[in-house]
Amino acid sequence: MNTVDIEKTAKRQKVGKTVTNVILYAFLSLWALAVLFPFYWMILSSFKSYSEYVSEYTPKLFTLSPTFENYIKAFSDVPLGKYFLNTLIFTVATTALMMIVITLAAYAFARLNFRGKNLLFTLFLSLMMIPNELVIITNFVTVTNMDMRNTFMGLILPSVTSVFYIYLLKENFSQVPDELYYAAKVDGTSDLKYLFKVMLPICKPTIITVMILKVIECWNSYVWPRLITDDQNYFLVSNGIQEIRENGFGRENIPAMMAAVVVISLPLIVIFLIFRKKIMAGVSRGGTKG
Repeated sequence: MNTVDIEKTAKRQKVGKTVTNVILYAFLSLWALAVLFPFYWMILSSFKSYSEYVSEYTPKLFTLSPTFENYIKAFSDVPLGKYFLNTLIFTVATTALMMIVITLAAYAFARLNFRGKNLLFTLFLSLMMIPNELVIITNFVTVTNMDMRNTFMGLILPSVTSVFYIYLLKENFSQVPDELYYAAKVDGTSDLKYLFKVMLPICKPTIITVMILKVIECWNSYVWPRLITDDQNYFLVSNGIQEIRENGFGRENIPAMMAAVVVISLPLIVIFLIFRKKIMAGVSRGGTKG
């Protein structure tokens, strides 16, 4: 093959690669548009006045007179601030307790040696096969019998552990070389000190990832809080939004309802945008052995 043929082949390959990239990015752009459009519509509607919204026979993709009136109504007409505080308490307490439980459990399965460890871990993983509905029913009966309905304790306790997070953290802990553990034991370091001084700093990306995922999970929690609470003093933001809709506020004033949803969604969006790289790095690292 002469030089001319080589140049033509290289040119065809370059053109083919360019066409492939154009098609790929066009598809990704359309997909991103389809995914992001509901968020855009939610935010746009929240800045429209009620009169402007109901007068639009054909929905408009912009507004010439944005207003913050809906955000004011979202906080003044319903106790949205109270729901925010309840959700913050529930999220912080649940995440903190869960991190303690899963860290100790993952460390025990990853580093400690005791009889029947592998069998116990296998049985523990089998809990992931149990349908969530059965767990909810059992938890509901237990919490009700313990007279913990409409309490933060009843909201928090069933969510302080996770088989999946223990498995994820255990796999990450197992990647730490055994030589570090043996060297620490020679120096007289206790297991608890080794966990906090060595294991946690090394596995920090996965720890942060699990914390963020749990925060998102708690913030979006709906079924269990809805089932275990019927007192507005213990409603979370997800239950509060449903209560707002059922009471007619959302049906009568869609822009104000959209403003409430924007306010509730904003913290999670900010958290994800800030920590998205750590989430991806932590999940990929926790799922890779060796």
